[in-house]
Amino acid sequence: MKSKLALLIFLAVFCTFATCQAKPLHLSAAASMTDAIKEIMTAFTAAYPEAEILPNFASSGSLAKQIAHGAPADIYISANPKWMEYLIDNQLIAPGTATIFAYNQLVFITANADRLENGSLDSLLTLERVAIGDPKSVPAGRYAQQAMERGGIYQQLRAERKFIFAKDVRQALLYADRGEVDGAFVYKTDALLVKNAKIAFQVPDDLYDRVSYPVGITATAAKNELARAFYQFIKGDEAAAILSRYGFEPVSKQ
Repeated sequence: MKSKLALLIFLAVFCTFATCQAKPLHLSAAASMTDAIKEIMTAFTAAYPEAEILPNFASSGSLAKQIAHGAPADIYISANPKWMEYLIDNQLIAPGTATIFAYNQLVFITANADRLENGSLDSLLTLERVAIGDPKSVPAGRYAQQAMERGGIYQQLRAERKFIFAKDVRQALLYADRGEVDGAFVYKTDALLVKNAKIAFQVPDDLYDRVSYPVGITATAAKNELARAFYQFIKGDEAAAILSRYGFEPVSKQ
């Protein structure tokens, strides 16, 4: 009788442990990190075979709002500190976990290089359709707006209705690569993925805030060991090597 009871207790504990181990890790990551994160996920699951990761790629603002409305998320990766701070202010990020782990740069791409007079911000005034991520929710769009405002051309382009607002930076990239717009503001890492478009110019660094990627563990996953393992992994050397291959600048390599 005692042996049967012991067996039942063992099975209950084992099943609980197995269920815990099989629980998926929900990852919300900025769209501009899609390819790098997918490779990091592969490397992580090689080290943690029990891990099942369910990624959600979208604009940083959209993801932050989803989390604020109760969407499942254990790890949040933003393309700027603003949306991470939004979640911190709403007590939705575990205290002390938000940290910047990578950087990027802003460029302008076009499939019609002959349309640009001198490869500078001023040359955008000669274009008819310029794609940027919606600055209200897309960090790349916000950075682009900053650069154009400081460059003195944003209001004119807006008044002339030349902007095509994209839901995220990858959509802006597709518009430019397909020739549906005259050009688009994207990250340097995204520009490496185009088939037809080329980098017309790199936006001067002093015209916009540094493109920073913070990662944080959500408040609901504060005690989730798998989430903490992934959090440490993405800041480590193996992830840094992957990020570098995709054109990001890992903090650990500075």
